[in-house]
Amino acid sequence: MAKHRIAVLPGDGVGNEVMEAARMVLDKLQLDAEYVYGDIGWEFWCKEGDPLPQRTLDMLRNTDCCLFGAITSKPKEEADKELDSSLKGLGRVYFSPIVRLRQEFDLRTNLRPCRAYKGNPLNYKDDIDLVVFRENTEGLYAGIEFHPVPGELMDTLKRLHPKTKKFDGTDVGDIALSCRFFTRQACRNIVRDAFEYAKKFEYPTVTVVEKPNVIRETSGLMVREARKIAQEYPGIDLWETNIDAMCMWLIKNPHDYGVLVSSNMFGDILSDLCAQLVGGLGFACSGNIGDDYAVFEPTHGSAPKYTGQYKVNPIAMLLSVKLMLDWLEEAESAERLEKAIAAVIGAGRVRTYDMGGAHTTLQMAGAVGDLLE
Repeated sequence: MAKHRIAVLPGDGVGNEVMEAARMVLDKLQLDAEYVYGDIGWEFWCKEGDPLPQRTLDMLRNTDCCLFGAITSKPKEEADKELDSSLKGLGRVYFSPIVRLRQEFDLRTNLRPCRAYKGNPLNYKDDIDLVVFRENTEGLYAGIEFHPVPGELMDTLKRLHPKTKKFDGTDVGDIALSCRFFTRQACRNIVRDAFEYAKKFEYPTVTVVEKPNVIRETSGLMVREARKIAQEYPGIDLWETNIDAMCMWLIKNPHDYGVLVSSNMFGDILSDLCAQLVGGLGFACSGNIGDDYAVFEPTHGSAPKYTGQYKVNPIAMLLSVKLMLDWLEEAESAERLEKAIAAVIGAGRVRTYDMGGAHTTLQMAGAVGDLLE
């Protein structure tokens, strides 16, 4: 019996291609693992009305962790239009399968390291080393939304909060509402994870990035809990900044920062900015981590216009494999893989189109794999 049982969800578009690259590298590492493939993505929404079928969830519960490729997500109207005609009118609603995975398995922490590897022509500046901790299950991405807003809900809001009087006379069909839920425990969890990481890897600061001067209750709760947690880590400074100012300071002085922590939507925005500083989404790996399970994925999406071309950069996926190996406590393999990735980037002989080269997804993966033999 293999030491690890890993779920593999290639998904849509280039997800299949970068997953092929990941398997090439894992085979070269000779990881003692069984790989179990599952169904996820746009095809299953269109044919079955569910982009994350129950059979896939059942399969995942019998694995140690999951390696995920990419999925296609489209707005509500487009999703409804592409649904099989036999399923229309049955109340099927498209919901992002990766967001659902995070919630089903309580993958509360989204970890996104962003490191500028030497020799990458796309680096904004060399020696950038940023790590974003994003709360992964709450906030605006919890999916608690209304359109139209139920009349009884609108009446309650008007009764409880004076600022809703602004909407007196507006038809509820002309109002859309998204709810931004924070819990104290989720705030504490994500901040503690950030401080533990900073302690383990000797980062001198943790910066909490929110907007408490305007979004007083939710962002305020995050910042207040961060201040409490920070007292338990006397060797690490807590810095506080607003999301808009943080975007400016990261462009101006990216070397001033190390570990950043934020809520779900702000963390999503922040991590894409940090990714661009170190080469773009082709270098953006992530881990969705809970107490007992984890899903590892590149963050670049399914890139349908490149499907079948084996054109996209697999480094984001290979770095996601590295995060998975860390989580599986395969430290030696993780270190070997990262060194091989860094060496290929540094040498500059094999580059995909985004780096100014003409090599394919699998050629890049193959160059990394050659250094693992």
